[in-house]
Amino acid sequence: MPVIQLSKISTRAPRGLNKEKVKAKTAAILNDLSELQNLLFAENKHSVLVVIQGMDASGKDGVIKNIFTSMNPQGVNVQSFKTPTAEELSHDFLWRIHQHSPAKGMIQIFNRSHYEDIIITRVHKWCNDKLALDRMKAINDFESLLTKHNNTSILKIYLHVSPEEQKLRLAERIKEPGKQWKYNETDFEEAKLWNDYMKAYQNCFNHCNIIPWLIVPSDQNWYKEFLIATELRRILKNLNMHYPGLKK
Repeated sequence: MPVIQLSKISTRAPRGLNKEKVKAKTAAILNDLSELQNLLFAENKHSVLVVIQGMDASGKDGVIKNIFTSMNPQGVNVQSFKTPTAEELSHDFLWRIHQHSPAKGMIQIFNRSHYEDIIITRVHKWCNDKLALDRMKAINDFESLLTKHNNTSILKIYLHVSPEEQKLRLAERIKEPGKQWKYNETDFEEAKLWNDYMKAYQNCFNHCNIIPWLIVPSDQNWYKEFLIATELRRILKNLNMHYPGLKK
């Protein structure tokens, strides 16, 4: 598998791509996803885990809102992973993750995830290289367990935003009343560690790649949402699902 280098991957849509046409395609895909999610829920044989990672202001919340709210809320769960609690820290790092893995018939979304334990912890030197490698092996084993023993398909997404776009979006959180609730002064301090984060993410991608990552150019929301919706539809269609017949 080729080595991922984020500096060589664009954060924007290809030039000449028609925004309105892409948005129309996305709308059609979302209709398909609504039906496919209903089928997933009814058949109750498979599950889907969507892992969303990215720098602050890369658009994680927007992805969840704009792609998944058209689905039946009975069949979709969202779990946000923030700073671990004292209880969570008293267990192994995957303990708080595993209890939110998806049941059959469900789509589970992780807004940040187990990957925080080898990204932010590594950037801030709370986790050394040896421990990070051990954790990456454990993550690979955990994801293999889900796929092989619970019919779970995993979509791992990295929202690839540029530092320039991140700066603009963080500034909007100060200026725009509708976004001020998202403001966190530490986001600006974390942004100064951009190069360290990129190094940690690239190392993660190249060690935790048994299930490949979808690197999504994220400076333009319309293109980001199109790529993610397209890949999610592909995953669900490939499950070859069928509605159950009448119960006997």
